[in-house]
Amino acid sequence: MASHSNKGKDIAEESPSQSQPQQPQSPPNPPALSRYESQKKRDWNTFCQYLRNQQPPVHVSQCGSNHILDFLQYLDQFGKTKVHAHGCVFFGQVEPSGQCNCPLKQAWGSLDALIGRLRAAYEENGGLPERNPFAGGGIRVFLKEVRDSQAKARGVPYKKRKKKKKRNPMRSEHDVEDGTAGTSSSNLPS
Repeated sequence: MASHSNKGKDIAEESPSQSQPQQPQSPPNPPALSRYESQKKRDWNTFCQYLRNQQPPVHVSQCGSNHILDFLQYLDQFGKTKVHAHGCVFFGQVEPSGQCNCPLKQAWGSLDALIGRLRAAYEENGGLPERNPFAGGGIRVFLKEVRDSQAKARGVPYKKRKKKKKRNPMRSEHDVEDGTAGTSSSNLPS
C-alpha cells in the first residue's frame, strides 16, 4: 500500500504544472493592423461619431452626399494648409514673402485619401457598393473643385500625370533596331 501512495507522489513531483488547476489561456492577440487599416478604422469611427452628433442623429444607412460634404467642411477647422483668398496679396504665389490672415484648411490630398478610406470602410461595414455615398459624383466634383481652387490659390498648377506606355514584351530589341517590329520572317513571302 505504501508503494501505491508513493507512486502518486512521484508523478506529482515530476510534473508540478499538472497538479495545479489549468489556467484558461488568453486568446492570441490579433495581428496588428497596418497603418492604412488603423487609419481607415479611425476615420470610420470619426465619421460615424459626427453623424451621431447631428441634430437629429443620422444613421449611416441614411447618410447622403450632403452629410459627407458637411463633414469635409467641418474638418477644415483642423486643417494645416494655408489657402489664400482671391483678395489676398499672396493669392497665386508659390512662396509668399509674408504672413496673411487667410484660413487654414484641409489639403486636397488629405481629403482625397480620406474619402478613399471611407469608401472602403463603408462597404466593409455592410454597405452596398452601388449605394456607397462616398463614391458619388457630387463627392468627386467637390474634390476636383477643392484641388483646383487650392492649386490656384497657392500658385501651383495641378497637372495630371500621364501614364507611361508599357513596352510590348513580345518585341525584341533586335526588331526595334532593324525596323521589323511585329513581323516574323516566316510570314514574309520568299
